[in-house]
Amino acid sequence: MLGLVWVAANALILAPNYSQIREAMLSGASRAMPAMFIFLLIGIVIVTFIQAGTIGTLIYYGLEFMHPGIVLPAGLILCSLMSLAVGTSWGTVATGGIVLLGVGGAMGIPLPIIAGMVISGASFGDKMSPVSDTTNLSALSAETDLYQHIRSMAYTTGPTYLIVLLIFSWIGWGYADHALPQARLDVLLEGLQQAFKINIIMLLPLVVLFALSMKRVPAEAAMMLASLTAGLMAIAFQERTLEQVVTGFYDGAIVTTNVETLDTLLNRGGISDMTWTYTLAVIAISLGAILEKFGFLRVLLEFLLKRIKRKGTLVASTILTAFASNLAIAESYISIILTGQLYKKSFDDQGLDRSVLSRSLEEGSTLLTALIPWTTTGVFYAATLGIPTMEYIQWSFLNWMNPMVGILFAFLGIGMFRQNPQQNRGAESGL
Repeated sequence: MLGLVWVAANALILAPNYSQIREAMLSGASRAMPAMFIFLLIGIVIVTFIQAGTIGTLIYYGLEFMHPGIVLPAGLILCSLMSLAVGTSWGTVATGGIVLLGVGGAMGIPLPIIAGMVISGASFGDKMSPVSDTTNLSALSAETDLYQHIRSMAYTTGPTYLIVLLIFSWIGWGYADHALPQARLDVLLEGLQQAFKINIIMLLPLVVLFALSMKRVPAEAAMMLASLTAGLMAIAFQERTLEQVVTGFYDGAIVTTNVETLDTLLNRGGISDMTWTYTLAVIAISLGAILEKFGFLRVLLEFLLKRIKRKGTLVASTILTAFASNLAIAESYISIILTGQLYKKSFDDQGLDRSVLSRSLEEGSTLLTALIPWTTTGVFYAATLGIPTMEYIQWSFLNWMNPMVGILFAFLGIGMFRQNPQQNRGAESGL
C-alpha cells in the first residue's frame, strides 16, 4: 500500500491531474475483475470439496495403499492431485504434506527429502490447476486465455514432472525395506472414516472439474458446477445440512475427526480464506497499472530490453526478472503482476503468443518463490513443515528444474508458440 501511494505521488509529476492516475487504477482493476471473481470461487471450491469428502477420500486412499518403497513417488502424485483439486500449494502442504511428513518420517525417510517431494507435488498442482490463484493471476497479467496458459505450461512442466517422478521413485526404492507404521496410519484412517463416508464416488466433483476444464468450459462455470456437485454430495452422502454447506461458502469447513492433525488439515476454505489474496491482488494490480501507464516499468529495464534480440533470451530474461522481483519484493503475486506488465510488449514485438509469457511468469515466480527463505511462501513452508528452506531446497526438484527446462526449451525453439491476435484481446477473452 505504501508502494502504491509512493508511485501515485511520483505519477502526479507526469499527470496533469489526479483523475488520470485514478483512471489507470480503475482500468487495471477492470481488466482484473474476471480473475478476481475466480479468487472468490476458489475458496468455495475448496470448502465444498472438503464437505463432500473429496479431499478426505484422496488422503484416505493415498495413505491406505502406501508402503515404504512408494511413499515418495505416491506422495508426489497425491500432493499433485490435491493441489490440482484445490488449486493451492499452501493448502496441500498444510494438509497432505503434514500427513506425509509424519508417515515418511516414521519409516526412516529423511524429512528434507519428504519436504522437497511435498513441495514439488504441491507446486505442480498450484501451477497447473485452473482454480489456482497464481495460474489465473499469471494469465491475467499476460492477458492471455486461461486454458491456453495451462496448455503452454504443459510443454515444459510435463517432461519435468516425469523426470522428477523417476528421481523420487529411484530415491524411494532405497527405503523399500523399512517397516510401515500401521498403527499410526490406522488412527488417521479411522479419523477420516469417522468424519466422512469414504468412497470412490466422492471423487466425482474432481472428475467434473477436470472434465469441464478439458472441454474448455469457462473457468467460472466449471468451478461453480463442480462446487454445486460437491455441495449436493455433501448433503446426500456426508450428512451436511443445506445451512452448513451455504454458510461454509464464506466461513470455511468445520470438520471433527477427533484427530488433532486431521482437524487442523480439514478446517479451512471459504471466501474468507481468499480475502488476503484478493485484497493484495487489488493493491498490486493498481500499482502495476500506474507503473505501466506512466512508463515507470519500461524505464526500469529499458537498457536490458533494448539488447534482447533472440526469443530464447527474452524467455530467460522474463524468468530471471520474475525471480529477481521475488528476491526483492518477497511476494510472488506482485512479482507476477509487475513482470507481466513489463514484458507484454516485448513478447508482442517478437511475435510470441502471450501464453509463453504467462508460462515464464509461473516458472520464474510461482515455482522459485518456494526456494527463497524470506518470501511469504518460503516462510510458510518452512514453518508448516518444520524444515528450513535451505534444507529442502535441493530436494524440491520440480521447483528448480522446471525453470531450467523452460529456458532450455526456449533456446531450442520448443513450445515457442506464435502470436494469435484473437487470443490476446485482454483478460476478458478467456478468464
